[in-house]
This record gives sequence, C-alpha cells and structure tokens, in this order.
Amino acid sequence: MPDPSPTPPPAPPGKSTANTTPTLRRGLKVLGTLLITLSAISPASSVFIIAPGVVAQAGSGAFWSFVIAAVVGVFMAFVYAELASAYPLSGGEYAIVARTLGRLPGFVTLGLLLVTQLLIIAVIALGVGTYLEVLIPGLPGPVVAAVTTAGATVLAVFDIKLNAWITGVFLAIEMVALVVVSALGLFDPARPLGELISAPIAATDGVVGPAAAGLITAAAAVAIFSYNGYGSAVYFGEETTNASRGIARAILWALGITVIAELVPVTAVLLGAPSLPELFAADNMMSYFVTAKAGSTVNTVISLAIALAILNAVLAIILITARMVFSTGRDAAWPGTVSRALARIHPSAGTPWIATLATGAFATALCFADKDFLLVVTATSIVAVYAALCLAVINGRRTGATAHAAYRMPWFPVAPVVALAALVYVIWQNALDPVIGRPSLAITVGIGAAAALYYVLVLRRRGRWELRGPEEAESTPL
Repeated sequence: MPDPSPTPPPAPPGKSTANTTPTLRRGLKVLGTLLITLSAISPASSVFIIAPGVVAQAGSGAFWSFVIAAVVGVFMAFVYAELASAYPLSGGEYAIVARTLGRLPGFVTLGLLLVTQLLIIAVIALGVGTYLEVLIPGLPGPVVAAVTTAGATVLAVFDIKLNAWITGVFLAIEMVALVVVSALGLFDPARPLGELISAPIAATDGVVGPAAAGLITAAAAVAIFSYNGYGSAVYFGEETTNASRGIARAILWALGITVIAELVPVTAVLLGAPSLPELFAADNMMSYFVTAKAGSTVNTVISLAIALAILNAVLAIILITARMVFSTGRDAAWPGTVSRALARIHPSAGTPWIATLATGAFATALCFADKDFLLVVTATSIVAVYAALCLAVINGRRTGATAHAAYRMPWFPVAPVVALAALVYVIWQNALDPVIGRPSLAITVGIGAAAALYYVLVLRRRGRWELRGPEEAESTPL
C-alpha cells in the first residue's frame, strides 16, 4: 500500500469534528516558552559537559567546531521557525515531518527522537554527580543521576506555568556561572585569539599537534548537539498563546542566546587555559580551568551552580519529551491501551501526567548505561533529524503544506540547502571516524530501520496511523 501524500494543513480553530482529542491547556506566554527552551538547551550544562568532548576531539580547533555548528544552527533555526509556525504541535519534529513528507518519514523521525531524547536526559543527568563531588567526594554518578531524574519527573507533572518559573530562576543562576567563566578567560588570556583561528592544536593518541580539518568538522557534529534544543519550543505550541507567531520568535531568540552563551565561554577557556596540553589531558577540563584561574573555592561555587543547571536541564527536557510521548499516544502509535494512557491529561494540572511519568521512568533507568555509549548514539541521530526537517520545509513550500505558516524564512531556499550541505559533510566526516562517527552512524541507521519496520509491519497493517492535534481530531487512512 503506497504511503499517502502529506497531511493537509489543520482546520481553523473551532472547526474540529470530534470532541475527544486530548487538548493541553494554553497557559504559557512566549517568554515562558523561551525560558523552558533555554533551560532544555542549558548552555551551562553544554559548556561543562558536552563542550569538553568537542575539545577532546578537536583540541583548540573546538573554536571552529562551535562556529561551524553556529552557522548550521542559524539556518536550522530558520527552518524550525517556519515549520513550527505552520505546525505548532506537541509532537514536535515527527509531527511536522509526517505532515510535510509523509507518515513513513515521520515515524522514522519519531523513532530517532524517542531514543535520542530519552538518552539526552540520562547524558545530562550523569553530570550532576561530577559537579557535586566538590562537596561530597566519591558520589556514585549513576545513582545521583537517577535520583535527579526521578525528582525532576515529579516536578514535571505540575502546572506548566509553575515549571516555567522554576526553570527561569535556575536559568538565571547558570547564566551567571557562564559570565564568571568567560571573564576568567577573556580578562586574563594565555594566548591570542589569532592562535585559535589560524593554528589550532589537538591531542591525538596523547601527542599534541596541529588539529586536522577533518577532526574539527567531525567534532562539529557534537557541537551541533551542544546547541541543540532551540527548536524544542515547538513542543509547547499547544500550550502557548498565539503559538503560530510566538513559537517562531522563541526559536530564533533561543538560538541567538545559546550561541552567545556557549561560544563565548568555550573561547574564553581555550584562550585562558594556562596549558592547552594539560587542559586536553584533564579528567574534568572545566574544573581544571576554573581552579587554575580562580582557585578551589570559586570552582566549588561554580560546580554547585552547574549542578543546579543540570537539574534544570533535566526538568526541561523531561517536559519536552513528555509532550512528544503524549502526542504519540494521541496519534495512536502504540497498542490501544498504551496509547490511551499516554494521551491522558491531569484534570487539575492540565499536563500529560502519565506520559511524563513514563518518560521519567525510562530516563531514570538509562542513567545506569555507559555515558560514552549514550553520546555515540545521540550525536548522529540529531543530524539525521535536522536533514529531515530541511527536506520537510522544502517540500512544504513545494506542495503548499506550510503555506499557512505565519513566519516565512528569508532568502528561501538558501537556509535549508546550505544546512543540508553542511549536514551531509558532517555525516561524511563522521563516516571517516572509526572511533565515534561510524558506530554512531550505524546505530542511527539501525534505529531508523527498526522504526520503519514497526511502521510497515504494525501501523500500515493496522490500516491507519492517526495524526491528531487540537484542530485535527479526525484520523486519515494510511
């Protein structure tokens, strides 16, 4: 049975032909959505947990890795903003791809996102123990991560406005920590900026030498992961007032703030580190840098701020992932009982409480997996999802599926074409990397194949996969 053409745009509000579609409560302003989105990105967590992985791979060439990722991010923000303006749905990327490219690509995107989002929660949570060790040495990292995830899950069940305020307060704390780190490097540099730009170095097998362009580009995939999350504003589209315009603004602001909040402190660390070889060899690069520049007391205070930032990121990502899981239930992606349970909304809080608890339970269990494995699985999957969105926005313009979008990107189709070219190059460089790149690509292909098989053998055989939103109560046949 052939795959259908993309689903047409949703009907205008109030035109739904059924009253049984679970609907989330619109309680967020654009600022609240922006605060949760930035908290999910968690620039401080990215700088302290993910950026060291980029530095370990590309050395001081990590500067260029983050610049390349920022360029890709700008173009991807345009893509996200236009698509989210057309479909501000809690299903996020998979719901958009399914409505613009078709259901099979949409479900493959769902498979990649479902695995990636759950793993990202565990990756971030595993950093809590690392930064609490300054107070309590020898903390078991997986246990601390699991407790953090479980506690954040409980908070995520409560009203979305309350969670927006909580994430906003924690976000302010982590931004102060990033300002301090930036000041330590920029006001007392150990080397000129020109050295980072023209003569980057990296440690390969313990030997420090010039950073190869291939290493820098391959590390850009992880840097893209570090910036990732600005598009997650779309997950709150059904809870944000004037979502078709507001979500696009939230995405663009989130990307701009994130690039500044991550690129500046990473550059400051590379400029200010007393010894780049010692930085590359440090077990905890950021603690090495802060301690070397300001002493152990400042490192302790910064570490506690980062622990709070990580908790904040875990909470925000659980909020996001729970809405995607809720959407899968509403779309009847699973057996009937499971789908109906995941689509339930708490009567007083107005939140998808069962989907939230399920998300937290899986993420808590994943905290006991190997962290390096988690990073390998997530890196290339995000690149694949970005590529799908680039194709989606191009096809949406071609077919008219996104003609109703309130936001239209400038210079179309420059953004999706350039972003696609950059993503293809990043994937190619990853294919040349036998340590991280190739395993990551293989796992991504495997997840996509498993999702495609489920779609073909279960959903198409069943006869229909419902795509439902606040104004899309009727299912359409496969």
